[in-house]
This record gives sequence, C-alpha cells and structure tokens, in this order.
Amino acid sequence: MRFLFFRGVSAKELFSVRSLAISGLVAAIYAVTTILFAPISYGYIQVRISEALTVLPFLFPQAVFGLFVGCLIANLFGGFGILDVALGSAATLIAALMSSAMPTVYLAALPPVLVNTLIVGGYLSYILDVSFLLCAVYVGIGQFIACYLLGVPLTLLLRERIGEGGKDPAL
Repeated sequence: MRFLFFRGVSAKELFSVRSLAISGLVAAIYAVTTILFAPISYGYIQVRISEALTVLPFLFPQAVFGLFVGCLIANLFGGFGILDVALGSAATLIAALMSSAMPTVYLAALPPVLVNTLIVGGYLSYILDVSFLLCAVYVGIGQFIACYLLGVPLTLLLRERIGEGGKDPAL
C-alpha cells in the first residue's frame, strides 16, 4: 500500500527501523533547537529556526512524524497552553504531509509558511488578543525566513550529500 502524501513510500518502509530512527532524530533536533532558541521561538514575532526542518519531508517522508512529535514537545515548553500544543502540532503535521508530496524543494517550503501563517497566526491572535493580520504577517515572515532562507539550503545540501537518486539539486 502506497501513501498519497509519501511519494511512493510503502507502509513497510515508513515504519522500518531506519524510518523510525529518522523520525526520532528529527523530533529531537526540532524540540531541542526550538527550546534552545526559546526567545525567538515563541510568540507572534518569531523565527523558529527548527522550522527549517519542515522542508525535510521533501527528501525524507519519514521526517513527517518526527516533526509532529518534535513540535508537540517544543510547544509543551512554550507557555501558550494546550491550544498551542494541539493546534501548533497539527499545523506542523499538515504542512509536513503537504511538503512530502511537493515536486520541488522550493514548493516543499511553501506549505509550512502558508499553514503556519494561517493556523498559528490565528490561534496566537486569539491567545494574545492581538489582531489576526498582525499575527499572521509576523508568523509568515518568520516562517519564510526559516523555510526558505534556512530550510531550502539545508535540504539542497542534504540532497547533494546523500545523492538523492541523481536528481537535479536545483529542483
């Protein structure tokens, strides 16, 4: 059985020891990076450096679950409560699933920017009693920085290093 969002990765491959190890590493790196850079990771004005990892599902569909778990753990430390834990993690999961299905790395960076702009911007606006537009713009700018200025170069570098099937690294 092939999953729609996992570009031809079978269920057996998705839940292999290697895949679970990749998910675990991504979760740990995401959570630790977010918490380590806490002053810029939380709030409506944020550049969550760990969000650079949200482009990884383009290369490693196994990273999807790691991103979800990493975000869930990181948001437990964020101080915005259960709404942040639930909705922030769900936004990351949705964006990661969409990124895994994208045909190019540049398009793979787009779902985390759009999904987090709307979902995270929306609930932070509610929690902080700040205008939605203001929250959405700031979250979107932070996501753009993390995904396009950090995530795309990281993914291209990893693709080059692992030799992803001889594909053109510029895609």
